[in-house]
Amino acid sequence: MFTRSLEVRAPRRGLQDITAPVVKAVGESGVEEGVCNLFIRHTSASLIVQENYDPSARVDLENFLDRLVPDGDPSFTHTLEGPDDMPSHIKSVLTQTSLTIPVRSGTPALGTWQGIYLWEHRDHPTPREIVVSVW
Repeated sequence: MFTRSLEVRAPRRGLQDITAPVVKAVGESGVEEGVCNLFIRHTSASLIVQENYDPSARVDLENFLDRLVPDGDPSFTHTLEGPDDMPSHIKSVLTQTSLTIPVRSGTPALGTWQGIYLWEHRDHPTPREIVVSVW
């Protein structure tokens, strides 16, 4: 078992491509055939596999989720850290906090147009820790 933590600093709310550091960590693991698990240790950001070719797909995803769970909804009581506090938690629940990706020939077996993304749901993000486990 190989485990490494990645620190990701998203500059803003939205999708941050983390494919390269994950590929690097898998390569450093020495595992040729196996499984890679990613887990984000936060409740206001998430992980997804998504199209990496056309950025409009990511824009559409962000816009859809923002319409589905808008900031400042007056029905939310958990607003300690601002109007994006509770929406960020709901968005995290609706997406994913972990991913499992097969490893083939020492690299994540992603499809041609797939990338791995941290989806930051906060306006003023803090550094995020992602645990990468490969076996």
